[in-house]
Amino acid sequence: MGWANTDEMALPSHHSLPSSSVDSGHARLNELGYKQELKRDLSVLSNFAFSFSIISVITGITTLYNTGLRFGGPVAIVYGWVVTGCFTMIVGLSMAEICSSYPTSGGLYYWSAKLAGPNWAPFASWITGWYNIVGQWAVTTSVNYSLAELIQVMILLSTGGKNGGGYEGSKYVVIGIHGGLLLVHAIINSLSISWLSFFGQLAAGWNILGVFVLMILIPSVATEKANAEFVFTHFNTENTDGVNGRLYIFLLGLLMSQYTLTGYDASAHMSEETRSADINGPRGIISSIGISIIVGWGYILGITFAVTDIPYLLDEGNDAGGYAIAEVFYQAFKSRYGSGVGGIICLGVVAVAIFFCAMSSVTSNSRMAYAFSRDGAMPLSSLWHKVNGQEVPLNAVWLSAFISFCMALTSLGSEVAFEAMVSIATIGLYIAYAIPIFLRVTLARRSFKAGPFNLGNYGVVVGWTAVLWVAFISVLFSLPVAYPVTRETLNYTPVAVGGLFILTVSYWILSARHWFKGPITNIDR
Repeated sequence: MGWANTDEMALPSHHSLPSSSVDSGHARLNELGYKQELKRDLSVLSNFAFSFSIISVITGITTLYNTGLRFGGPVAIVYGWVVTGCFTMIVGLSMAEICSSYPTSGGLYYWSAKLAGPNWAPFASWITGWYNIVGQWAVTTSVNYSLAELIQVMILLSTGGKNGGGYEGSKYVVIGIHGGLLLVHAIINSLSISWLSFFGQLAAGWNILGVFVLMILIPSVATEKANAEFVFTHFNTENTDGVNGRLYIFLLGLLMSQYTLTGYDASAHMSEETRSADINGPRGIISSIGISIIVGWGYILGITFAVTDIPYLLDEGNDAGGYAIAEVFYQAFKSRYGSGVGGIICLGVVAVAIFFCAMSSVTSNSRMAYAFSRDGAMPLSSLWHKVNGQEVPLNAVWLSAFISFCMALTSLGSEVAFEAMVSIATIGLYIAYAIPIFLRVTLARRSFKAGPFNLGNYGVVVGWTAVLWVAFISVLFSLPVAYPVTRETLNYTPVAVGGLFILTVSYWILSARHWFKGPITNIDR
């Protein structure tokens, strides 16, 4: 495993410049058949920042902390994070190896096409691409909607809390906030890549600084604290969902961690705008996962030391309406100072981190849409792959924001339908991660040509471990999370993920197989 000598990657004969004067990522992009259309101005730090901001440990942990508390409590949260983090790194290492060989904005679907071989390339590319882009849209939807819900909780607490006559916004208010936020994200993403690079690095800094401030401040302010024995050994088996069995409960608690550790494919999608992308793209993937694991564990420990009464935090009758972390923050300051204003300000720190997460997610969405439409896979492809004078895929940006708004509209009709749609954000996206890795260790096991970063003899073993982990969580997160199983309690994840498969395969059989040939080069050789 390691970094190969990049000097060995000689440029093809049709380049007139010597290899020493050409960016290696630019050169490799030309080798793969694409001309440079996006501005290549991102450093490895900026590339890392986009993935790190999308992973955003503050976002995922805050949003699904209730799930962790309900299923297993501190043990599932603390140790589940470590277990999930290790396997996520294995998935990331396999993706980084492939990214080094194929540093294009298409990322996963392009990898699948190259690794599947000429006979299977179009179909593999088609399936991977649609799972990837729909999964990304679902991520943007879930992240932005969770921010809208958090803002609503902050308003509730600011106006007296649920027990003090505070204002509780309706689902229409939440969807309105969601739409307004998406509008702002689309405007920011319409700026040049230099501005996005600045915002991306600001987001990464905010996430790291925010975690350290909150993990120290909250338990320090709280008048009642949990002891180390509670944090590291308490296993919560009490839930109102009828779920029994300690192992089953612990495994369901992994959802919080796995939902959080998602989105690092952004480093691949930003590769055509990253200098030396065949080196820095893989670095962005690996570093974003590694630092997220460390920073996230610190955030988990800090917050969990302020948890003393799990049933109360999950009770919808508390001031925050059952939003566990909001109640922890609010009560920590209220119990010490007689006012929860400090806790609301801390929630503001979280809200800004989630805002940056959604912003970076739209960036990644737009680059995937740009690349997928460049290869003719999307309806009106010629419209979505256009770039403006600042070399930004402007139409793809606004398309991504619009679709994410439409996906959230399902929350107005049915919460169950919305949750099923959002489930694609985790399972659908990880399926897209696993397909090219699976092809790398099967059909392309002997033909795969490694880039500057490679896993050497460990590539196949690491790849198979990654594929098996994705298969495991795909089954796990499709299992019932409440008993007895009824129409209201049914886990609709397999319905959503399977439905997407049926739609993409049907479209392929009926139409796309006649005209979609996989990635299309745009260089006249």
